[in-house]
Amino acid sequence: MNLEQTDQTADPIESPGDVHRINDRGREIILIGTAHISMESSRLVRQVIEEERPDRVCIELDAKRYDSLAKRRQWVSLDLKQIIYKKQLSTLMVNLILASYQKKLGSQLGVPPGTELLEAAKAAEEHGIPVELSDRDVRITMRRAWHATSWLKKGYLLASLLASMFDDTSISEEKLTELRRSDVLTELMGELGEALPELKRVLIDERDTFLSEKIKSAPGQKIVAVVGAGHVAGIIQAITEDRSEQLDEITTIPPTSPVWKFVGWSIPMAIIASIVVIGFRKGSGVAADNIIFWILANGIPASIGALLALAHPLTIIGAFIAAPITSLTPVIGAGYVTAFLQVILQPPLVGEFETATEDMTHLTGWWRNRLLKVFLAFFLPGFGSLIGTWVGGYKIFTDLF
Repeated sequence: MNLEQTDQTADPIESPGDVHRINDRGREIILIGTAHISMESSRLVRQVIEEERPDRVCIELDAKRYDSLAKRRQWVSLDLKQIIYKKQLSTLMVNLILASYQKKLGSQLGVPPGTELLEAAKAAEEHGIPVELSDRDVRITMRRAWHATSWLKKGYLLASLLASMFDDTSISEEKLTELRRSDVLTELMGELGEALPELKRVLIDERDTFLSEKIKSAPGQKIVAVVGAGHVAGIIQAITEDRSEQLDEITTIPPTSPVWKFVGWSIPMAIIASIVVIGFRKGSGVAADNIIFWILANGIPASIGALLALAHPLTIIGAFIAAPITSLTPVIGAGYVTAFLQVILQPPLVGEFETATEDMTHLTGWWRNRLLKVFLAFFLPGFGSLIGTWVGGYKIFTDLF
């Protein structure tokens, strides 16, 4: 075990697998940088905890992620209706994609993701040491990351994640050795950091601040903190500073910009107003033709999207009915309606929650697994409705002018 003595003016650490001692106002913080898919890291954290017998063990997990790791059947308890109602379906899918990515790496390394974090909690409990869950709520992290990413880069992010998920290339022995010594999140940020600096800020930098403040506030004179290797340098830097005033900001989900709210309402209001003006100028018959065209332009591609998703027949009908209406309000999209219908009409089976991360790595698995089919029933009709909105809007504005 390599222990490095680190004071509060230490330079950034370059050895991600080391253990670092930090003097924080007379208290001792022992920071362990780990790889989330490494058996060596699991043995290391247990060894440190058993030898040091700290007053508190802090681990890089929030309550939700801890439950999902400690209780392997956590996915089964998901209330999909509530997730759809709260418009968190996209966040859930990104979480599943990340979990699938880590699971794939873990299967090749022979270690389930997060093993060393659970081992730290287990070792602490065995010795009667309180455990502190020190990470920011994963739902806040994901929503802040999504909010901070532009629409164009959201597409790039999803495409990159999907590409890595479907990539079945075996990892070389050299790469496996490197991954055993590093953090999976660091690997992801290394690949995406240059193209998506705002994502790195939310996933790494903000969490460095949050983790450091939680570790510093943990009770006791001797603290062991177990974090991914990618956070070590940032946490050591943050511990030397007082960033407590930043906590309110980085634990808040930014509200939707008033500009987007204005745009969201202005388009449907312009379409409705245009139909009314057409009625006055060219007669009710022409206005009625435009209304029919709007219904068909939205309903047909949305229902085709539901059909491509192999959704329930009533979901397909629901897509046709919902799309022309939801396109005239930014409050709810057609995809949320069709996803909700799909959950009610063909609810996922218990086993499909557990196999979702595996099924999503195969193209056919998206149509075979009912949970994944809910995502298809969300995105494809929504995309169809978006196409219909532009086609229908173009036709109406053309008739107007």
